[in-house]
Amino acid sequence: MSSAPYIPPKVWTWDKESGGRFASINRPVSGPTHDKELPVGEHPFQLYSLGTPNGVKVTIMLEELLAKGHKGAEYDAWLIDIGEGDQFGSGFVAVNPNSKIPALMDRSGAEPVRVFESASILFHLAEKFGEFLPATGPARTEVMNWVFWQMGAAPYLGGGFGHFYAYAPEKWEYPINRFAMEVKRQLDVLDKALADRPFIAGEAYSIADIAIYPWYGRLVEGGAYNAGEFLSVQQYENVIRWAKDIAARPAVIRGKRVNKPGDAPDAVKNRHSAADLD
Repeated sequence: MSSAPYIPPKVWTWDKESGGRFASINRPVSGPTHDKELPVGEHPFQLYSLGTPNGVKVTIMLEELLAKGHKGAEYDAWLIDIGEGDQFGSGFVAVNPNSKIPALMDRSGAEPVRVFESASILFHLAEKFGEFLPATGPARTEVMNWVFWQMGAAPYLGGGFGHFYAYAPEKWEYPINRFAMEVKRQLDVLDKALADRPFIAGEAYSIADIAIYPWYGRLVEGGAYNAGEFLSVQQYENVIRWAKDIAARPAVIRGKRVNKPGDAPDAVKNRHSAADLD
């Protein structure tokens, strides 16, 4: 901790050197930095993504649809290397002006449709194929409650706790404590909800589970930020039980491999057919 307190200036200016591990890809303006067209495969859905929690949501969803027999859900998945700034290419920005993964082009209809934001993609696919989202009534509302809960909650886990605990250039007690408290509160919310139901929104597996598992399931499995011991995740027994059930699903196993970065032997950086995973 610095001995001198930080005093904000009257007008904030961008310091290109600040930001820690992700300083090279963060900037205070939007739009492309270079011209680069996106590749297009032969399938109805073209996914441009990376195997982060938000990216994994969509590959799990697509693999679940294929497992249900929806041949129309075939897709090409192209890895977007955010460390290299692929998300700032002109083609990607045309699909997602916010320059964040995942981004999807739905070419199954008369006109291509762009879909960005992971929850929007899940909802789009659920509506299109009539799966993992009740058509009407309170059950549908309960699923959407939890999908939007995840979208509002995860920035505290990833951008807040994860950033200051794992990625910030220095360890600062105040933000780590502040965000650890919030993440544990969120885990407690999930643990209590799962005490009397097998899935997040009730008796049926849904896009709520698909949205929440890559963030909070991964956390209690010990894979996120190596923070399991720090957060005492073992106390959230219902979340752990639920995460194990989700992780055992074949489509989840497959979806987690797609656009997976690094050199892991099970990684499928670009997926163009089921054979790539088989």
